Amino acid sequence: MAAENQRLATPRPLTVKEVFDLVREDLEKVEKEFGRQTVSSINAITEIGQYLQVSGGKRLRPVLVLLASKLFGFEGDPAIRMGAAYEMIHSATLVHDDVIDKAETRRGQPSINSRWGNHMSVLAGDWLYMQAFSIALAERNFKILDLLIGLTQVMVEGELLQLAYIQKADLTEDDYFELTYRKTACLFSACLRTGALLADRPEEEENLLASYGINLGLAFQLIDDVLDFTSSEKKLGKPVGNDLREGKVTLPLIYLLQMCTSEDAQNVTRVLQDGGFKNVAFADVLEMAHRYGALDAARNKAKEFAEEAKRCLRIFPESIYKEALMSLPDFIIARES
Repeated sequence: MAAENQRLATPRPLTVKEVFDLVREDLEKVEKEFGRQTVSSINAITEIGQYLQVSGGKRLRPVLVLLASKLFGFEGDPAIRMGAAYEMIHSATLVHDDVIDKAETRRGQPSINSRWGNHMSVLAGDWLYMQAFSIALAERNFKILDLLIGLTQVMVEGELLQLAYIQKADLTEDDYFELTYRKTACLFSACLRTGALLADRPEEEENLLASYGINLGLAFQLIDDVLDFTSSEKKLGKPVGNDLREGKVTLPLIYLLQMCTSEDAQNVTRVLQDGGFKNVAFADVLEMAHRYGALDAARNKAKEFAEEAKRCLRIFPESIYKEALMSLPDFIIARES
C-alpha cells in the first residue's frame, strides 16, 4: 500500500513495465487459463492453441480487462477467465485474417495457415470463437454474453467490409474509421466494458470506459498502419508494406492520395492494382508518404484519439489503475512494433 501511495504522489506517467507489473500475476493466470481452455480431444486444435500461446503477442486485450476490473476494485477469477476469452477471440481473428491474406508469417513465426493449411486454420479459428463463448456462458452474466455476441457480429462484418474495400483507392476517412472500429476498436472497447460489467458499475461509467477503448483502439490501429510503412520486418514480424501489397487502403495511404499530384496518385494506385511492387517500388511510395506529410498526418490523428481516450477517464477517482490506463495511450503512440 505504501508503494502505491508513493506512486500516486509521483506526477510522471507509469512506464510500460510498471503497468504490466500491476497485473503481472493475474496475466500469468490468464496464460494458464488460455492453455487450459485450448486443450481439445482433437490433437490439431490443441497443437494450434499451444502454438498461438507460445508465439508471443502483447496480451494487451487481457491487460485491458484486468486494469478495468481493478479500477473498480474487482478482483477474482471471472476477470482472469474473461481475459483468456478475449485473447482467444483476438487469436481467432488473427488466424482468419492470415487465411484471407494468405500470410506466410505472424510475429516473426510461420503463420497458422502456412503450417496447418487453410481448412484446418479456419476451423481452428471457429473453435476458438466458440470456446470463448463457452467461457462467457459459464459466467452466467448475460450482459457480458450479449456484449460478446454483438462484438462477434461487428467483427465479422468488419472482415466482409475489408474484403469489399480491397484495392479501392477512393476510400474516405469515414470508410477507414468504420472499418477500423469493426476490425480493432470494438474489441478494445468490449474488454474495457467487461471490466465495468464484472464490477457491476453504473451505465455511465461503463459507457465512458467503452469510449476510452474505442479511442485507444483507433489510435492503436493507426499507429499499426504507420508502422507498416516505417518499421522493419524484424520489428513487425511480417514484411513492411504488407497492407499496400495486399490492396488494403489505410489512412496514411488515403492522406497520401489526397495530398499528392495526379501523377504520383497514379503510381500509388498502380501498386494496388498490381497487388505488389512490380512496377513501383515500395521505397518510392514511402518517399512520397514522407514528402507529402501523409505519415505525420496519420500519426497526428492517432494522437488526437489518444488524448480523447484520456479525457474519458477524467471522472474516475485517482488510483494506480487509473494512472495505468492514462499511460496506455502514450505507449501506443510511441510504440515501434
